[in-house]
Amino acid sequence: MSINSLLKFFQPRDRVFFNLFENVVDTVDVMAKKLREVVHEPDFSKRAIIIGQIEALEHDNDNLTHQIFQELGRNFITPFDREDIHYLATALDDIADYINASAKKINFYKVNPQEQGIQKLAECIELGAESIRIAVKELRTLKNLTNITNALVKANSLENQADDIYDMSIERLFATENDAKEVIKKREIYQVMETATDKVEDAANVIESIVIKYA
Repeated sequence: MSINSLLKFFQPRDRVFFNLFENVVDTVDVMAKKLREVVHEPDFSKRAIIIGQIEALEHDNDNLTHQIFQELGRNFITPFDREDIHYLATALDDIADYINASAKKINFYKVNPQEQGIQKLAECIELGAESIRIAVKELRTLKNLTNITNALVKANSLENQADDIYDMSIERLFATENDAKEVIKKREIYQVMETATDKVEDAANVIESIVIKYA
């Protein structure tokens, strides 16, 4: 093996990992936007179509995440610690999973999502996904730390907002809904959506850890 071939073998395949992560956050961002479409769509049949699109995107994201794990097995040198790559891939996949779960529960329970709490949580998820997308896109160069910091601060702030929205929504639900079945169904939807914002914060924390190590 020549020296050039040997050096090429040990060069980190930054482009592969960054391309995959950027594809993942693009997919998660689209899923979050479609979830917001779902909660603003009054027609059940039209909601079901959008929810089907979200599910397909979640499958795409699973494939991308699997590719990241495959690259970890193939590459001796990586742009970040192997553990950080694994943590970030898992955190982003969790966001996608809970967005998909939120949409599926709305469809499965045939709940009309045209209410303030559900719509506000969907907005928090969408804005949180956008923030994570911005931060991940900056990891390729780590040159614009201000953009990363602002995005991570926003993601954390949105999670706090989602906690407040969840608490107020549950309080309102028990105070105004007389149908016990509706209470159970809506409470579960609120819980899954709030968990999606928790997963956004988890991803923000992983990105923050990477930035501290490598910036």
